[in-house]
Amino acid sequence: MTAAPTAPPAPAAPAAPAPPTGAPRQLRWLLRLHRPALIAWAAFTVLAAVALLWLGGPLTSDAAAAWKDYRACAFGERCAYDQDAILAQKDLYRLTTYAVLTVPLLVAAWAGSALTGRETESGTARLGWTQGVSPVRWLAARLALPALLVTASTALLAALHRWAWTAGDGRVDTAKPWYDAATFYAGGLLPVALALTGLAAGALAGLLLGRSLPALAAGAAAVGGLWTALHHALPHLWPSVTRVGGLDEGPSGSGLWVREGVLVAGGERADAPCLNALAPGCRGELERLDATAFYRDFHPAAHYWPLQLVGAGVLLLVTALLTVAAFRLLRRRTA
Repeated sequence: MTAAPTAPPAPAAPAAPAPPTGAPRQLRWLLRLHRPALIAWAAFTVLAAVALLWLGGPLTSDAAAAWKDYRACAFGERCAYDQDAILAQKDLYRLTTYAVLTVPLLVAAWAGSALTGRETESGTARLGWTQGVSPVRWLAARLALPALLVTASTALLAALHRWAWTAGDGRVDTAKPWYDAATFYAGGLLPVALALTGLAAGALAGLLLGRSLPALAAGAAAVGGLWTALHHALPHLWPSVTRVGGLDEGPSGSGLWVREGVLVAGGERADAPCLNALAPGCRGELERLDATAFYRDFHPAAHYWPLQLVGAGVLLLVTALLTVAAFRLLRRRTA
């Protein structure tokens, strides 16, 4: 008796696709959650970059030509020069400088309100931690991509601002000197370092306060406080240059000011009661001090990049400390 034929084996079910790893999933969620902020930031960067390109190119050339025509005019005679080009270059330089200077404050406010504050306030962060994303990975994902975007965009704007200033230096009579506070902080390395400090300070404020609006204010205030402290400390973080001038000449040397005063008999320094020996009463006060000369400590133009490097190094150190503090705080609260 023959055996009944056996049924062929059922085909194996197709293997289920592997779940996406944590990093890509976090990246997609981060981009979707902050898409409006990303679009607004991209628009801001593009508009500011275009304005700086126009400022350093055609607008500065027109203003330089107008100033050349103005200097060619004889004193007391009426002459024609393009005053509108001069005013337009001056106004746009001021606006673009303020735009670059607001970047660290904007980054800090956004990081405190939206990056960490809103998610901790709404409970979205804890929901993600229960779905296989560790708190450390959650925070790392929220800092890594914004740090990359902030660094690239701010570096672009700072480089364009430096280039636009260089295009007008020596050609436009109303151009700001390099040691002007706004000009100094809008170019070079400091805007990038300040923006990264703002990112870390805002993220820490969001975790610490757990509410978006208070964290927004705290992040921006922290950056403003650090910026003010750096402004007062930076001239003393690099050796300055000293110039000595006679009493009839007054203090000499132009650059980033550090301190000035008078030299008395014996070479000791003292505060200057006045800086113009020809002014009424000034000569007598200097003689009572037994002053022999004026002195001035300052940073010349050659110190621009050393000051930028020192300031950026200090800010990056503060950024690292704020980042470590944010991770420690998160670990302690989610232990």
